[in-house]
Amino acid sequence: MGFLVKLGGKTLEEIELYLKIAVETIIEGKIIAFPTNSVYGIGGNPLNLDVINRIYDIKYRDRDKGFLLLASDFEEVLKIAEFNDLAIKLANRYWPGQVTLILKKKDHSVIPPEITAFKNTIGVRVPENEIILSILNLLKNEGHLGILIGTSANYSGEPPCISGEEVAKKILSPIDLILDSGKSKSRLSTTIVDCTSQEPKFLRIGSISEEQIVEFLSIK
Repeated sequence: MGFLVKLGGKTLEEIELYLKIAVETIIEGKIIAFPTNSVYGIGGNPLNLDVINRIYDIKYRDRDKGFLLLASDFEEVLKIAEFNDLAIKLANRYWPGQVTLILKKKDHSVIPPEITAFKNTIGVRVPENEIILSILNLLKNEGHLGILIGTSANYSGEPPCISGEEVAKKILSPIDLILDSGKSKSRLSTTIVDCTSQEPKFLRIGSISEEQIVEFLSIK
């Protein structure tokens, strides 16, 4: 187990030092576990092949399944993905939030093909959790890509962890830094919507239902 930091009940100002340590950890090519408003995630620099391979190994994940990404904001996602009208509408409504969008990867993208399992699509969202969003913004403000691998903290096929302590107990491979803010607000993973055409395709239903999204899209 790596370094476990308890952040529950503290303000962003009180944990500023730990947020900076998390950013340094990511820049150094190490791996962190972190809270989201759904389940806990494992992440690292998506441009670092060693980090990508290590996360595949930690999760015992098939190499034909790519990783989802977390981004600081819409503008940062524009650097790596293409948006159609459907994607723009959903991003404007649900980001930051609990909806992951599958988008077409930009040609000559800086994101290594291993992230997307050599597919031409990429899954990304802007999270609303203030801890991980602050880390992403710090990365961006320091001149790095404000994007992080954001895969669920679990072995493939097993339920995701919902606290930092659970990450430390369940995942035996070393994670360099575990940020624990207590139990997740939800045990549900995010809703995933394929936006590569103008008709939404629902790949996974989480805390935001298909009905909610369809109703929103039907509003003129």
